[in-house]
Amino acid sequence: MEQSVDFRPPLGKNPETSMTSVVIVEDDRLLRQSLARLIGEARSYRCLDTFTTAEEALEKIPALQPDVVVMDINLPGMSGIDCTRRLKLAQPQIGVLMLTVYDDSDRIFEALRVGASGYLLKRSVATEILQAIQDVKEGGAPMSTQVARKVVASFRATAQADAENATLSERETEILAQLSKGYSNKEISERMCISLSTVRTHLRHIYEKLHVRSRAEAIVRFRH
Repeated sequence: MEQSVDFRPPLGKNPETSMTSVVIVEDDRLLRQSLARLIGEARSYRCLDTFTTAEEALEKIPALQPDVVVMDINLPGMSGIDCTRRLKLAQPQIGVLMLTVYDDSDRIFEALRVGASGYLLKRSVATEILQAIQDVKEGGAPMSTQVARKVVASFRATAQADAENATLSERETEILAQLSKGYSNKEISERMCISLSTVRTHLRHIYEKLHVRSRAEAIVRFRH
């Protein structure tokens, strides 16, 4: 059964906010069209393209360079989880927001483990969808408490040797400390008086040094 988005009025956007570019990977035609229309009509958002399969998405997303990919967790052929893993290996800077029908913590956890930033239920209203996309762009990780606990527990089980051997610069340590307090990339930029691109560059170096792929994993290693 095809689904559609509940179109309630979107959140007001600051006209000074930079455009958020989005790609949608969803095989349900009505939902895909609804999401594309929602994003295309919202202020400060732009839908670059839509795809129905993971294979097509992997082929064409690299040239588009979106801020966020909204990815169906269940796709025909290659799954959204496998697509996310391959996409993040090729372009780790792209944020991936998983779309799912049910709050299945096991499947969602697996998606987060391979590099997704968070997830969104398909029954979410328009305001929730736009806010989740923006959160991912700014470095946030929208997810339920149940899934977050599972993610943290997993990372705690493996977060020792690499972190002990990693040497972070003073500025990288400061940024990681801000990250551990729950601040988004944008908030860290404002608090530390540095550009958003500089924050992202430092985070990329932190991830490389700690051998992690997400902010949640970096935070857990920082705290241990």
